Amino acid sequence: MQFFKDLSLSAATAGFVAVLVGFTSSVAIVFQAAQAFGATPAQITSWMWALGLGMGLCSLVPSLVLRMPVMIAWSTPGAAVLATAGAAGGFSMGEAVGAFILSAALITLVGATRWFERVMNRIPMEIAAALLAGVLAKFGLQAFVAAQTALPLVLLMLVVYLLARRWAARYAVVITLAAGVAWVASQGQMAWSAVHLELAVPVFTAPQFSWAAAVSLGLPLFVVTMASQNLPGVAVIRASGYDLPVSRLLTLSGLATLVLAPFGAFALNFSAITAAMCMGPEAHQDRSRRYTAAVCCGALYVAIGLFGAVITGLLTAFPAELVAAIAGLALLGTIGNGLAAALREDAHREAALITFLVTLSGISIAGVGSAFWGVVAGSVALFVQQYRRSPAKSA
Repeated sequence: MQFFKDLSLSAATAGFVAVLVGFTSSVAIVFQAAQAFGATPAQITSWMWALGLGMGLCSLVPSLVLRMPVMIAWSTPGAAVLATAGAAGGFSMGEAVGAFILSAALITLVGATRWFERVMNRIPMEIAAALLAGVLAKFGLQAFVAAQTALPLVLLMLVVYLLARRWAARYAVVITLAAGVAWVASQGQMAWSAVHLELAVPVFTAPQFSWAAAVSLGLPLFVVTMASQNLPGVAVIRASGYDLPVSRLLTLSGLATLVLAPFGAFALNFSAITAAMCMGPEAHQDRSRRYTAAVCCGALYVAIGLFGAVITGLLTAFPAELVAAIAGLALLGTIGNGLAAALREDAHREAALITFLVTLSGISIAGVGSAFWGVVAGSVALFVQQYRRSPAKSA
């Protein structure tokens, strides 16, 4: 099979790191969202089952078919919106599922009509690259912020990474992760008590539709998923140089959410952070073989869905500082490439820089995250600077 010929240790590691970072950085928010609707432990496990299978199959299958990395994740800002609105509104789990279905139907409609892809195609590459750099730079900063609470670990990982980049660049992330795990294990900092052996069992919840849930849960979930997840996700795809069928994949994510919503899949969408890990040069120097990283990532997500508590325990056993450090170091190359592409042209430099800074600021207005406002600010700046100016004047 061609996949096994294309697979490499660096790609498999990129897939694992993507799951490790994506899962551990936001799983607590997903738990909070489920608990806001009064979820039982069985229902929370069902959420993990549905989300794991949805993310895994929607990443694994298209990546194998297209031979390009397709990365689907859950909506972290969407989970935050659900956790906040659910706790304030007193909605039942059935009403929440109804809101999930409404949001998924809207995402499916957006994908089928292709209007979102047409809008994204009008955004200059420099703005997209600046958006990518702004989204990822926050993770780069967190790698060094982690030194405040785990200085020896972060210093060790940084030194190992720099040495590996010089002598074995292709396996730098692999070697750095191994060194970090060895250190925390030797210090007794792995939380093995969190690992429990049991399979996940799906729990069906019949949807209930109400205007209150639609307005308070469904529509906000749709808006933040599109603006804070799918928009930067497509920016990563464009900046990484892949010509993926965005509208068809968006439709696929919406349909998968529709099917799995009664079991707890609240929103599936394009990934940004973890996609950059699997689409960048750290996954593989050969662009045509990076799809194997996404396939590995998808397979691990399927395992999370099927084995629920076992995989959840294994991933959450890693200290938060190790996760932050490996994420930041793994993204250094992609951040650098994004900034280089964003600031390359004089005509777009200021607009790209504004996009980068607004995105990096983490500002949230009307519940919509900084990725969306970064694109808006950069596009407005570019319009003001370039409108009705001749190429000679704008250069």
